[in-house]
Amino acid sequence: MIFEIKNGQFVKDGKEIKIISGAVHYFRNMPDTWEDIFDKMLALGCNCVETYCAWNMHEKQVGVYDFTGILDLSAFIKKAGQKGLMVIVRPGPYICAEWEFGGLPWWILKDEEIEIRCMNQAYIKHFDRYLDRICNILRPHLATNGGPVIMVQCENEYGYYGDDKDYLIHLRDGLINRGIDVPLFTSDGCYRQCLLDGTVEGVLSTLNFGSQVQERFLEHDRLFPDAPKMCMEMWDGWFDAWGDDKHHTTSPKEYAKVVEDMLKKGSLNMYMFIGGTNFGFTSGANHYEKFAPDVTSYDYDALLNEHGDITEKYLEVRKVIQKYVDHPLPQIPDNRPVTSYGKVKLNQSLDFFDALTMLSEPVETEVPQPMEYYSHGYGYIAYQTRLNRDYKEAELSFESLGDRAQIYINRELVDLLYINDSLKTRITAKDGDILTVLVENMGRCNFGSKMMRKKGIVGRCLLDGKIHFHWKAWSLPMDHLQGLSFKEGDCSSPSAFYRGSFEVSQPMDTFLDFSNFKKGFVTINGFNLGRYWEIGPQKTLYVPKSVLKMGSNDIILFESDGRKGEASLSFTDHHILG
Repeated sequence: MIFEIKNGQFVKDGKEIKIISGAVHYFRNMPDTWEDIFDKMLALGCNCVETYCAWNMHEKQVGVYDFTGILDLSAFIKKAGQKGLMVIVRPGPYICAEWEFGGLPWWILKDEEIEIRCMNQAYIKHFDRYLDRICNILRPHLATNGGPVIMVQCENEYGYYGDDKDYLIHLRDGLINRGIDVPLFTSDGCYRQCLLDGTVEGVLSTLNFGSQVQERFLEHDRLFPDAPKMCMEMWDGWFDAWGDDKHHTTSPKEYAKVVEDMLKKGSLNMYMFIGGTNFGFTSGANHYEKFAPDVTSYDYDALLNEHGDITEKYLEVRKVIQKYVDHPLPQIPDNRPVTSYGKVKLNQSLDFFDALTMLSEPVETEVPQPMEYYSHGYGYIAYQTRLNRDYKEAELSFESLGDRAQIYINRELVDLLYINDSLKTRITAKDGDILTVLVENMGRCNFGSKMMRKKGIVGRCLLDGKIHFHWKAWSLPMDHLQGLSFKEGDCSSPSAFYRGSFEVSQPMDTFLDFSNFKKGFVTINGFNLGRYWEIGPQKTLYVPKSVLKMGSNDIILFESDGRKGEASLSFTDHHILG
């Protein structure tokens, strides 16, 4: 395949084409679903798939890379190519995507000299190393080498963030010098200032928006009159944050009209074709006036729902695309089966305080430090200190929290603090009592100027107006729970682990109802399905069939706030997103 840009048009093998693409994040969808997703893209009329790459998943530790399983980018690209789809890759370093820290690895925050997304040398050193690896993955799949990858992105929505042109030039040249010889592009907001700050010479400029095609291209048409017109993110829905009134949705017919308007103008990438899931602790957050952490589901009200079903929006868009392709569209594949496994009793439990020493070794410091100080990125962190005198209604205050803390005296929960509310409470305690602060990282900011805010206890912690010294900290990434020693029966502590098992004769997709619990996360067979929270709007967790196995399956739940009902969960055959 020969893909190029000529005379303001995309050209494939000498013929002008429209790119009709959909966004699919390989790291949000199980590998056994990729083929089904691609078949449904072809049935929609797509000729291309677009994906981000999540640096923080591929390099979880400095210099240690993972491109296996759900992170097998090469396999994803190869399978798309085998299906006849072109591929657009957006490797970062920054991707936003409502993903933890916008795809940047947490460990770069350990370096106090670092500044992200600019020509800071500490940052560039880390990114250049990642770029070496990701380009090695991409190079064999480029269209110039006989593969399906037709374009590669240089940064992402940079015009919303900063104005370091030297940085964009460094990324552009870094891709070229590493053999990325397909067209490069940027994608940005539609405003003049975004385009002036976010574009770079020699790189195609594309736009991100969800409506009003002609109006959105006004500045682009003025600045880049001879460039192909492409919406790289034509938003078909929106993401949900914990505490939203309801699941965000958009009108199928209205979105189909926007697709048609864009196809009249040029090419498009529908964001998202399928959103997928923020498994584990991978969901990001927005932080403007208030901190708004995203839910586990990334359903996005996309053309396929979170578990891959055809939607009304898909069908409406398919009617439009059929007008712009010169062949009959393939038959739409059937939806994947879902099932209900019924009720599961969690008949074993473990008090959080008893679990501490099983999960981690404490580190002693004079004052509490942020999570990153302890070489710890995700999950929770527990701070503990012994009080050396009596306190009566003494104020305990925090300069900042990342992001939610439970305050215990000995093992009694006395208050719960959240970054959006007051970071002060009052405690009454005696000499020798143990003060514990359990802090949850609910997701690093993925967009804007507050991205570098750290997690855990950040800044000073004051007790009775003074700095209290001598603390221990337990890092709790919650990624090795199989070693916990559970006991039969219930647990009276608000913060506790629960365990149960259930039988599966035939693994199928299913959904987990957590309505008996308030806040925490769930693992099945060691796989972290993600966070739950009673405030919604999401009320069930998606369980992919590939997480399950024939026979007995192990389930572990961590509840931080205390149950609302009996220690049980229910598997259902329908998803409740609010």
